[in-house]
Amino acid sequence: MSKKKSTSSKFETNSVRAGSIRSSEGEHSESLFLTSSFVFKDAEEAAERFLNQDSGNVYSRFTNPSVKMFEDRLAILEEAEECVATSTGMSAILSCIMSLCRVGDHIIVSRSVFGTTIKLFDNILSEWGLEVTYVSLTSEVQWKNALKSNTKLFFVETPSNPIMEVCDIEFLADLAHENNSQLIVDNCFCTPAHQLPIKFGADIIIHSATKYLDGQGRCLGGAVLGNTSSMKKVRSFLRSAGTSMSPFNAWVFLKGLETLKIRMDAHSRNAHDLAVWLQQNKKIEEVFYPGLTSHPQHDLVKKQQITGGGIVSFKIKGGREEAWKLINSTKLLSITANLGDTRSTITHPATTTHSRLNQEQRDLAGITENLIRIAVGLENIDDIKADIF
Repeated sequence: MSKKKSTSSKFETNSVRAGSIRSSEGEHSESLFLTSSFVFKDAEEAAERFLNQDSGNVYSRFTNPSVKMFEDRLAILEEAEECVATSTGMSAILSCIMSLCRVGDHIIVSRSVFGTTIKLFDNILSEWGLEVTYVSLTSEVQWKNALKSNTKLFFVETPSNPIMEVCDIEFLADLAHENNSQLIVDNCFCTPAHQLPIKFGADIIIHSATKYLDGQGRCLGGAVLGNTSSMKKVRSFLRSAGTSMSPFNAWVFLKGLETLKIRMDAHSRNAHDLAVWLQQNKKIEEVFYPGLTSHPQHDLVKKQQITGGGIVSFKIKGGREEAWKLINSTKLLSITANLGDTRSTITHPATTTHSRLNQEQRDLAGITENLIRIAVGLENIDDIKADIF
């Protein structure tokens, strides 16, 4: 098989061609390798493969050409040394933390992360002896004060889900490195098309490939990206724990990456238009969108992100009753908690994505009963607006 080198090309070109492997059949589109295992020419080769003395394929739990093509392409797009693909976004976080931490290590986590991420840290990882401290994503003082001698990792989403807070990646990276720690950034909302955290000093990138990398709500998947040394540990965990991406899903994600930049640009244009429009509506109390000049970290957004992204959250005047009434009145928008789809989705975070958090946790994260999140799709923006009000 031959592999195309595309690292010096532009983003759009790499999205289409980077990492592609062409078999002896000469196929133009990437092949789908639906096989559980691979055949060796003799016993000696089998032994070498299992001892990692030969780089060929062994078993699809940890080596598969379709998955490798996705990993290589995403690594080039994120400007990372290596990528490890996983079964879901949550398994990407689990694989990363379990690989890089030991009992007694301390992790500082933004309290503005996805609700299930908080439950993973609180209900599972803490039970395995990890110490977790939650801080405000935007408070530099809280990050500094949370540091301990055993701090190993910082973990953030930026922009955050769902109130679109933005952290200073460069500041947190410098702070982490000064204290022998690493910064993990969940780049799900922006994708490498609109934000490159590694350029600002981040050590590790997390993705839920289920979202924008797929782009059409078809498959589950995740990814961890970073330097070769760290990713060797993550891949070792995946080989034993089996948090693997399926070859079929990897092939679907490869197709999604081909149009990533085009889609993200379009999502962002629609989202910005919708956010400006919502700000003018008297029924709306507050709009959360990084692309608005009113966003508290707007200058930082302009430094780190190409656009404001495709997610708009807002508070409707009233409470849960008014929020549910608006959601239930929509006919075009899909009522679902997923995001990153070509189809616009709408959800009530307090009773869906963050429903398993207690009231204090929701209050600290800004998840109020009147908060609504819209993942703006690729429909005509006028049709989206007409469906909301």
